[in-house]
Amino acid sequence: MIFSRLYSVRKVFLVSLIGILISLCLNPHVASAAIGCTLTNPAQDLRFVFPDMTSYKEDVVTFSSLANGEYQFKELESRIGRETDPVFDRIDTPYTVYSIFRGAEKIGIVHGVNIPGKGGVIQLFLSVDPSTRGIRQIFFQRLESPASKLFRDKPFRIQFEGLSLADWYMHDYYREKDPSNSRHKIAQIHPPKDLSEESLIDYYAIMQGVRKNLVILDLLLFQRASDQYFLRAQERLNEPTGVRPKEGS
Repeated sequence: MIFSRLYSVRKVFLVSLIGILISLCLNPHVASAAIGCTLTNPAQDLRFVFPDMTSYKEDVVTFSSLANGEYQFKELESRIGRETDPVFDRIDTPYTVYSIFRGAEKIGIVHGVNIPGKGGVIQLFLSVDPSTRGIRQIFFQRLESPASKLFRDKPFRIQFEGLSLADWYMHDYYREKDPSNSRHKIAQIHPPKDLSEESLIDYYAIMQGVRKNLVILDLLLFQRASDQYFLRAQERLNEPTGVRPKEGS
C-alpha cells in the first residue's frame, strides 16, 4: 500500500500516521510491527535542509506494496552486500520518502533509515538530488554514540556530498581488485580522528546505512537506475586480477 500526501510549509497539521510511525521508530522493541523511520517534525526539519522550499510531499512505500515486491526485496540484500536486518529491513517496512518542492520544481528528496549501532538505533537521513541521484548531505535524527558530535560535525558529513550509489557499487570492485585507483571514491572517506574501538562500530554502521539508504531509494523510487553499475562491478569481480576497467566505462 502506498500513501502520498502534499503539504504546504505554512499549513499547520497533525498526521496520525506520522505519529504512529515515529512511535515505532523510537521503540525498536516493538517486534510485532515493521519499523520505519520518519522525521519528527518534517516541516521544520526539511526547511532546515532546504531553506527555499515551498512545499513537500510525503510518500510511504513498502516492498510488499509493489507488484514484484518479493523479488525486489530479495534484490535489496544482494545490493547492500549483507543480510537484511530482521527488525528494520522487512518486506512490510514502511519507507517514508519526502519530495521537496520550490514552486512546481522538485528540488530534493529526503529519506531515512534505521541502523543498529553500538550505542543504540541510528536514524540516518539522506538529502538526494532528484536529477543526479547524488547525495546533497547526510544528517542524523538519532545518534547515541560516544562520538556523536564528531559524526554530526560538517568535516565528517561533507565527505559524502556528491557521492552516488554507483560509487558504492564500483567500490566493491576497486576494494578487491584495484584499491589504489584514484577512482576508488568510497575508500577516500575516513572516520573522525582518534575514534575509540566502540565508536568505530558506529562509523561502520553509518557507512552501511548510507549505502542501504541509497539502495532502497534506487529500488523503490529510481527504477533501479544504478543497477548497471552493480552488474558491471559483479562482472569485473570475476575478471582476472590486474584487469582494469576502461576509462569512462
